[in-house]
Amino acid sequence: MNHRFLNIVGLAAAMALTGGCSTNKSVVDAKAPLPAVAKPGAPAGAVPAWAPKKHAFNPSRTREHDLLHTTLRVSFDWEKQYLHGLAELTLKPYFYPQNRLTLDAKGMDIHSVHLMQGYDGTALEYKYDGQKLTIDLGKEYTRDEEYKIEIDYTAKPNELAAGGSDAITEDKGLYFINPLGEEPNKPQQIWTQGETEASSAWFPTIDAPNERMTQDIYITIDPKYTTLSNGTFVYSRQNADGTKTDYWKQEKPHAPYLAMLAIGEYAVVEDRWRDVEVNYYVEPAYEKTAKKIFGNTPEMMEFFSQKLGVDYPWAKYAQVVVRDFVSGAMENTSASTFMEDLQLNERELLDKSWDGIIAHELFHQWFGDLVTTESWANLPLNEAFANYSEYLWAEHKYGADEAAYLNMEELEQYLDEAETKREPLIRYYYNDREDMFDSHSYAKGGRVLHMLRKLVGDDAWWASLNLYLTRNKYSDVEVAELRMAFEDVTGKDLMWFFDQWFMKPGHPELLVTQRYNKGQLQLNVQQLQDTAYTPVYRLPLQVAIWTEGKKQLHPIVVEKASQTFTFDVATQPQLVLFDAEQQLLGTVEHEKTEEELLFQFRHAGHLAPKLETLSELQEQVSRPQVQSIYKEALKDEYWAVRSTALSMLSRLKEGQAASLEPTIKQMAVQDKKGSVRAEAILALAGWGGSRHQDLFRQALSDSSYQVAAAAILAYASTGAADAKQRMAQFEDESNEEVVLALATIYAVQAGPEKYDWFMQKLKSASGGELYYLLQSFGAYLASNSQTNTPEVIAMLGEIAQEHRLYYVRAAAYQALMVMSEKPEVERLMQEIKAQEKDERLLQMYGK
Repeated sequence: MNHRFLNIVGLAAAMALTGGCSTNKSVVDAKAPLPAVAKPGAPAGAVPAWAPKKHAFNPSRTREHDLLHTTLRVSFDWEKQYLHGLAELTLKPYFYPQNRLTLDAKGMDIHSVHLMQGYDGTALEYKYDGQKLTIDLGKEYTRDEEYKIEIDYTAKPNELAAGGSDAITEDKGLYFINPLGEEPNKPQQIWTQGETEASSAWFPTIDAPNERMTQDIYITIDPKYTTLSNGTFVYSRQNADGTKTDYWKQEKPHAPYLAMLAIGEYAVVEDRWRDVEVNYYVEPAYEKTAKKIFGNTPEMMEFFSQKLGVDYPWAKYAQVVVRDFVSGAMENTSASTFMEDLQLNERELLDKSWDGIIAHELFHQWFGDLVTTESWANLPLNEAFANYSEYLWAEHKYGADEAAYLNMEELEQYLDEAETKREPLIRYYYNDREDMFDSHSYAKGGRVLHMLRKLVGDDAWWASLNLYLTRNKYSDVEVAELRMAFEDVTGKDLMWFFDQWFMKPGHPELLVTQRYNKGQLQLNVQQLQDTAYTPVYRLPLQVAIWTEGKKQLHPIVVEKASQTFTFDVATQPQLVLFDAEQQLLGTVEHEKTEEELLFQFRHAGHLAPKLETLSELQEQVSRPQVQSIYKEALKDEYWAVRSTALSMLSRLKEGQAASLEPTIKQMAVQDKKGSVRAEAILALAGWGGSRHQDLFRQALSDSSYQVAAAAILAYASTGAADAKQRMAQFEDESNEEVVLALATIYAVQAGPEKYDWFMQKLKSASGGELYYLLQSFGAYLASNSQTNTPEVIAMLGEIAQEHRLYYVRAAAYQALMVMSEKPEVERLMQEIKAQEKDERLLQMYGK
């Protein structure tokens, strides 16, 4: 599962929110401002805001029965949004004799339950409370006796009480998209989403990650639709009533939450890895770009299979894009589901790649599907590996800098969350299983795996993963089994590593100081984290010391709250780089002089120290020595270095970086990375953009949407006479960056004539785009009171009450506040507050 909703929402969207631009970095979730982290030195006895919260213990599901096989025969009522199902379950007692079976079955009508002997059925007594179906088996069965239960049922997902989380915004299990075909420009689709325990909203099952089953699914549907499910497509049969029935067979066991189906009018683009079918299911408009979006999949399958020593384990691999998905993506066995954002046209592909999320879901086919966490408390055994696969693929395909940049972004994502939340990676005391889908399980977990890899070395890393997978295939695991695989391969006792990183909360917060005297360098390392809640860490790492242009590496082990290391060094060091491999998960404060930072940029050999230099020296850019570094950075081979240099320089006042402007102008036109061209344009716009009006006009025709969006913002800021006319030429564009750039301009410069444009775009937008568009629309409504119509009020009220994403509801509510002097709006806002259940929004609304 990939849960990042606002993974990439575009250049103009970031500007709409912040007034600035960061074209290459993911936009952070639209959450209310977080309180500052409680630092060491807080009043004695004060509990920091991030202190772990202890709730009731959450064990793995007790296994009374073993679900061996599920056969489903399903059809659909589009108008009522029902699934009509006949489920045949093959089970046996797990160990102890049983005379009663309890199944998860959420929000269904149960029509009958039979014990099957061949084609003959005997009616069984049962009780059903809307969540659990308890069946009297009529006799006691032992663990050597299999039996089959047939359940005739109707699943009614829209009648379930709403649930979900940040990561998986709804838990209805089964979704009908545009079921009556009334929404223009939106296809009719049906799809499922099982994680965490929502498969039981569309078929009766034992809905727990430590259960495994094989399955057959027969899907009866209108022949115009293409179907997809787990495993192998066996046949399609035409029925006498004009429908068809497609049969999908999953022959290898997997957890019930990984069962899926997807139905829609798809173009199926065929690919292959070795002798395995690899198919991409996209809307017909994207048939020609599907291979450019997903086309690295076979190479990924080969890379992961070779490195793990375990071939891709399933009969086929399909990837399907669906509308209005409730998360980023989902790793259903052999058939991953993706959000609609992955569908890109040729021009959008110039700026965007979805390789990360594609690798993430593919790696889950081993870590999560082949070997599955036994309980949600152990979720990082699925998600940390999938997260780290993005690093592994980036390192393999795009090089060390791209992997390092991803590592830095993920670390920052965890550290942002850690300001208000620090929990163990493996946590049995969560409040809700959905709480596990956070930046701890993903971003922190991935960084912990990176440190484990560095600790044991690459050969041992891959050998340990091979043992873990082969020893535990088609079964469920807890974290001890991962530790034992690494110990059995390396011969090392790794309990200390797993205890401090998987079982304890927090991260090291280090203060490093240095002193050189008469041939000796003393390096003092203090661990400043609050040890009332987090451990004093054991940190094996390396220190790099440069003298007279030569680098020496010194391995050390930090294991005390305060520790001093002494090194024999002939002359005053030019640079001391703590954690030479830049692999540590934590924060390091190590003050450096200007000379050391300049040396660091040119010699450290890692991306993070380069970017640190640019950040630390931005205020000294007028100094010739510092300016020379920025000149080098603007021409660096790696785009993120160029981008960071531009970002730092754009914060300066006009004239402070005048000598660099010619280089930046050239970058705005010629840089090979569209996002860097865009950032150069915005930097120039901030320094008196009217001087560059011709350049901005030319950039309006750039091949990159990101550049065109930046040019829209920049050109509009020049006051050019033809600016409105040129903006209007983009109004029919559906690209997110362009739409949000126009919305940013129209919010403050347009009158009632843009009302229809805003309404059209709001009705077709979704997710992150809708969030930012609503912010601009609120500003537009504030400057154009005549557009505060009943239609607008009704639309915003509907979004604020019904949208599945909490931050979109918040944006609609904020837009309504512009009109709060109207009695009908005040009443509507009170209704919204009374209906809202999300605590974050209730706090914002002041309830």
